[in-house]
Amino acid sequence: MMIRATNAVRWLGLVAVVALSGCSLLQKAEAPGAETPREVARQEAAAEVKAQTESEFKTITAQTPTIKAWRKIGAADIYKKYPKRIYKGKIPPLVYAVVVVETHLDANGKVLDVSFSRVPSHAPEVPPKIAALVREASPLPSPGKLGAHTYVDTWLWDKSGNFQLDTLTLGQRSR
Repeated sequence: MMIRATNAVRWLGLVAVVALSGCSLLQKAEAPGAETPREVARQEAAAEVKAQTESEFKTITAQTPTIKAWRKIGAADIYKKYPKRIYKGKIPPLVYAVVVVETHLDANGKVLDVSFSRVPSHAPEVPPKIAALVREASPLPSPGKLGAHTYVDTWLWDKSGNFQLDTLTLGQRSR
């Protein structure tokens, strides 16, 4: 009999704790407009994440007609710097690697960083090679009024190590 009474008391105590922990009557009344410590901490954490995100990640410039026109200039400059690496003619139907490259430029065309939004899992050696080529090609032509922005282009990489840029590609063979 004593064991059952003890268990009942334990269950009642547990139920009371659970019920009271969620009870809004037990919480301290806040003045209207006052923020709780939890809300302040949440806002501070959100501000810290936003600051880290802005410093670590660069935004992609909207691909306006002006940006697209500059892409041709930038791609042509890369072609001039690597004339022996350009794949001649139409690319084969199954190109070895397709890599979307984000080249972050300052207002003078200097390459600040190279990142990738698409990399081939079967060819992990290709993106670092492309990054090295882009960095060695720096500075690219000045973007002029565009100022600092992110130049995005797709590199079509052949097994031979030659490439074409999507902006200036001659197309792809059917066979």
